[in-house]
Amino acid sequence: MVDLRTRLIRALEAPGAGSSDFDPNPGLGPPQGRVLRPAAVLVPVVITARGAQVMLTKRSSALAHHPGQVAFPGGKVDAGDKTAMHAALREAEEEVGLHQARVDVLGTLPNHVTVTGYDVTPVVGLIEGDVVPEPEAGEVDEAFFVPLAHITRPENFRIEGRRWQGMMRRYYAVPWGPYYIWGATARMLRGFAERMAP
Repeated sequence: MVDLRTRLIRALEAPGAGSSDFDPNPGLGPPQGRVLRPAAVLVPVVITARGAQVMLTKRSSALAHHPGQVAFPGGKVDAGDKTAMHAALREAEEEVGLHQARVDVLGTLPNHVTVTGYDVTPVVGLIEGDVVPEPEAGEVDEAFFVPLAHITRPENFRIEGRRWQGMMRRYYAVPWGPYYIWGATARMLRGFAERMAP
């Protein structure tokens, strides 16, 4: 049986194109000439006695942008970040107290372009043993864990829609318990699920 680390690396090395918030919306696309801003997120796969889980955050309800939404730890690539990987690790340590030395970076998923103008690099990291998140109150209301098996089954995803800026927009969603995982986060997870599917 192939161990999880090997499975993850194989999934990350598989060929494939990037994704976008516009994927579920045929006929809609980004404005011409738009300049994308680089960003990075960490997809933390945590291995514990309870099995493999992915840590996600619920953004602070006090934030101006995307308050209360479920997201990976991450943010903009700053001038001081050498690479997207460094940005993802830095943000994860700032947002949830995940020390960079604990993260075994395995690679990246294809980039994802958001409707808000970010070009996001999802960095996948493996963490052995329990993680006790320390949410930064100004940015994160809580951190929680979702079984890897749940978000790597394509059949658990669905496409839903809502009106945004006067138009009906469709998006991926993969709810878990009380958490509504949707939008860019769900789309990146959907791409991850496609790669992990046997």
